[in-house]
Amino acid sequence: MVEMKSLARLGEYLDQIPTDKGKYQRLIGKLIYLSHTQPDIAYVTSVVSQFMHCSSEDHMNAVTQILRYLKGTLGKGIMFSKNGHLEITGYTDADWAGNIFDRKSTSGYFTFVGGNLVTWKSKKHKVVALSSAETEFQGIAKGLCELL
Repeated sequence: MVEMKSLARLGEYLDQIPTDKGKYQRLIGKLIYLSHTQPDIAYVTSVVSQFMHCSSEDHMNAVTQILRYLKGTLGKGIMFSKNGHLEITGYTDADWAGNIFDRKSTSGYFTFVGGNLVTWKSKKHKVVALSSAETEFQGIAKGLCELL
């Protein structure tokens, strides 16, 4: 998978080397499609998709790393098992000002029904949070909306 350090450094720099915008956008579209069945790439896909208007070699390298990860995990996927219960469980997490350029946070959630993963989402917040508690509450609110 793409290293978190390299994801944190992805951005729009003046000295970046541009890449084929059309190819980058097609690859991101395919990753978004795959993320509907592969929750393990949901976060990294949301990060690299933020640069579809100004893709560079660094962005393309991150996408290539995701594709290599996917190639190494062929045959793995979501498995639903019968557990005899329908307990609904949700998990949320958020970072605070994780984007080094605009200081916006990202939050995500996972929802399980009967021990089986059924929904997930990772999204960058639209506004800057003033505290870590605020960003966690925003993430919890989104997760609770999904649970309800």
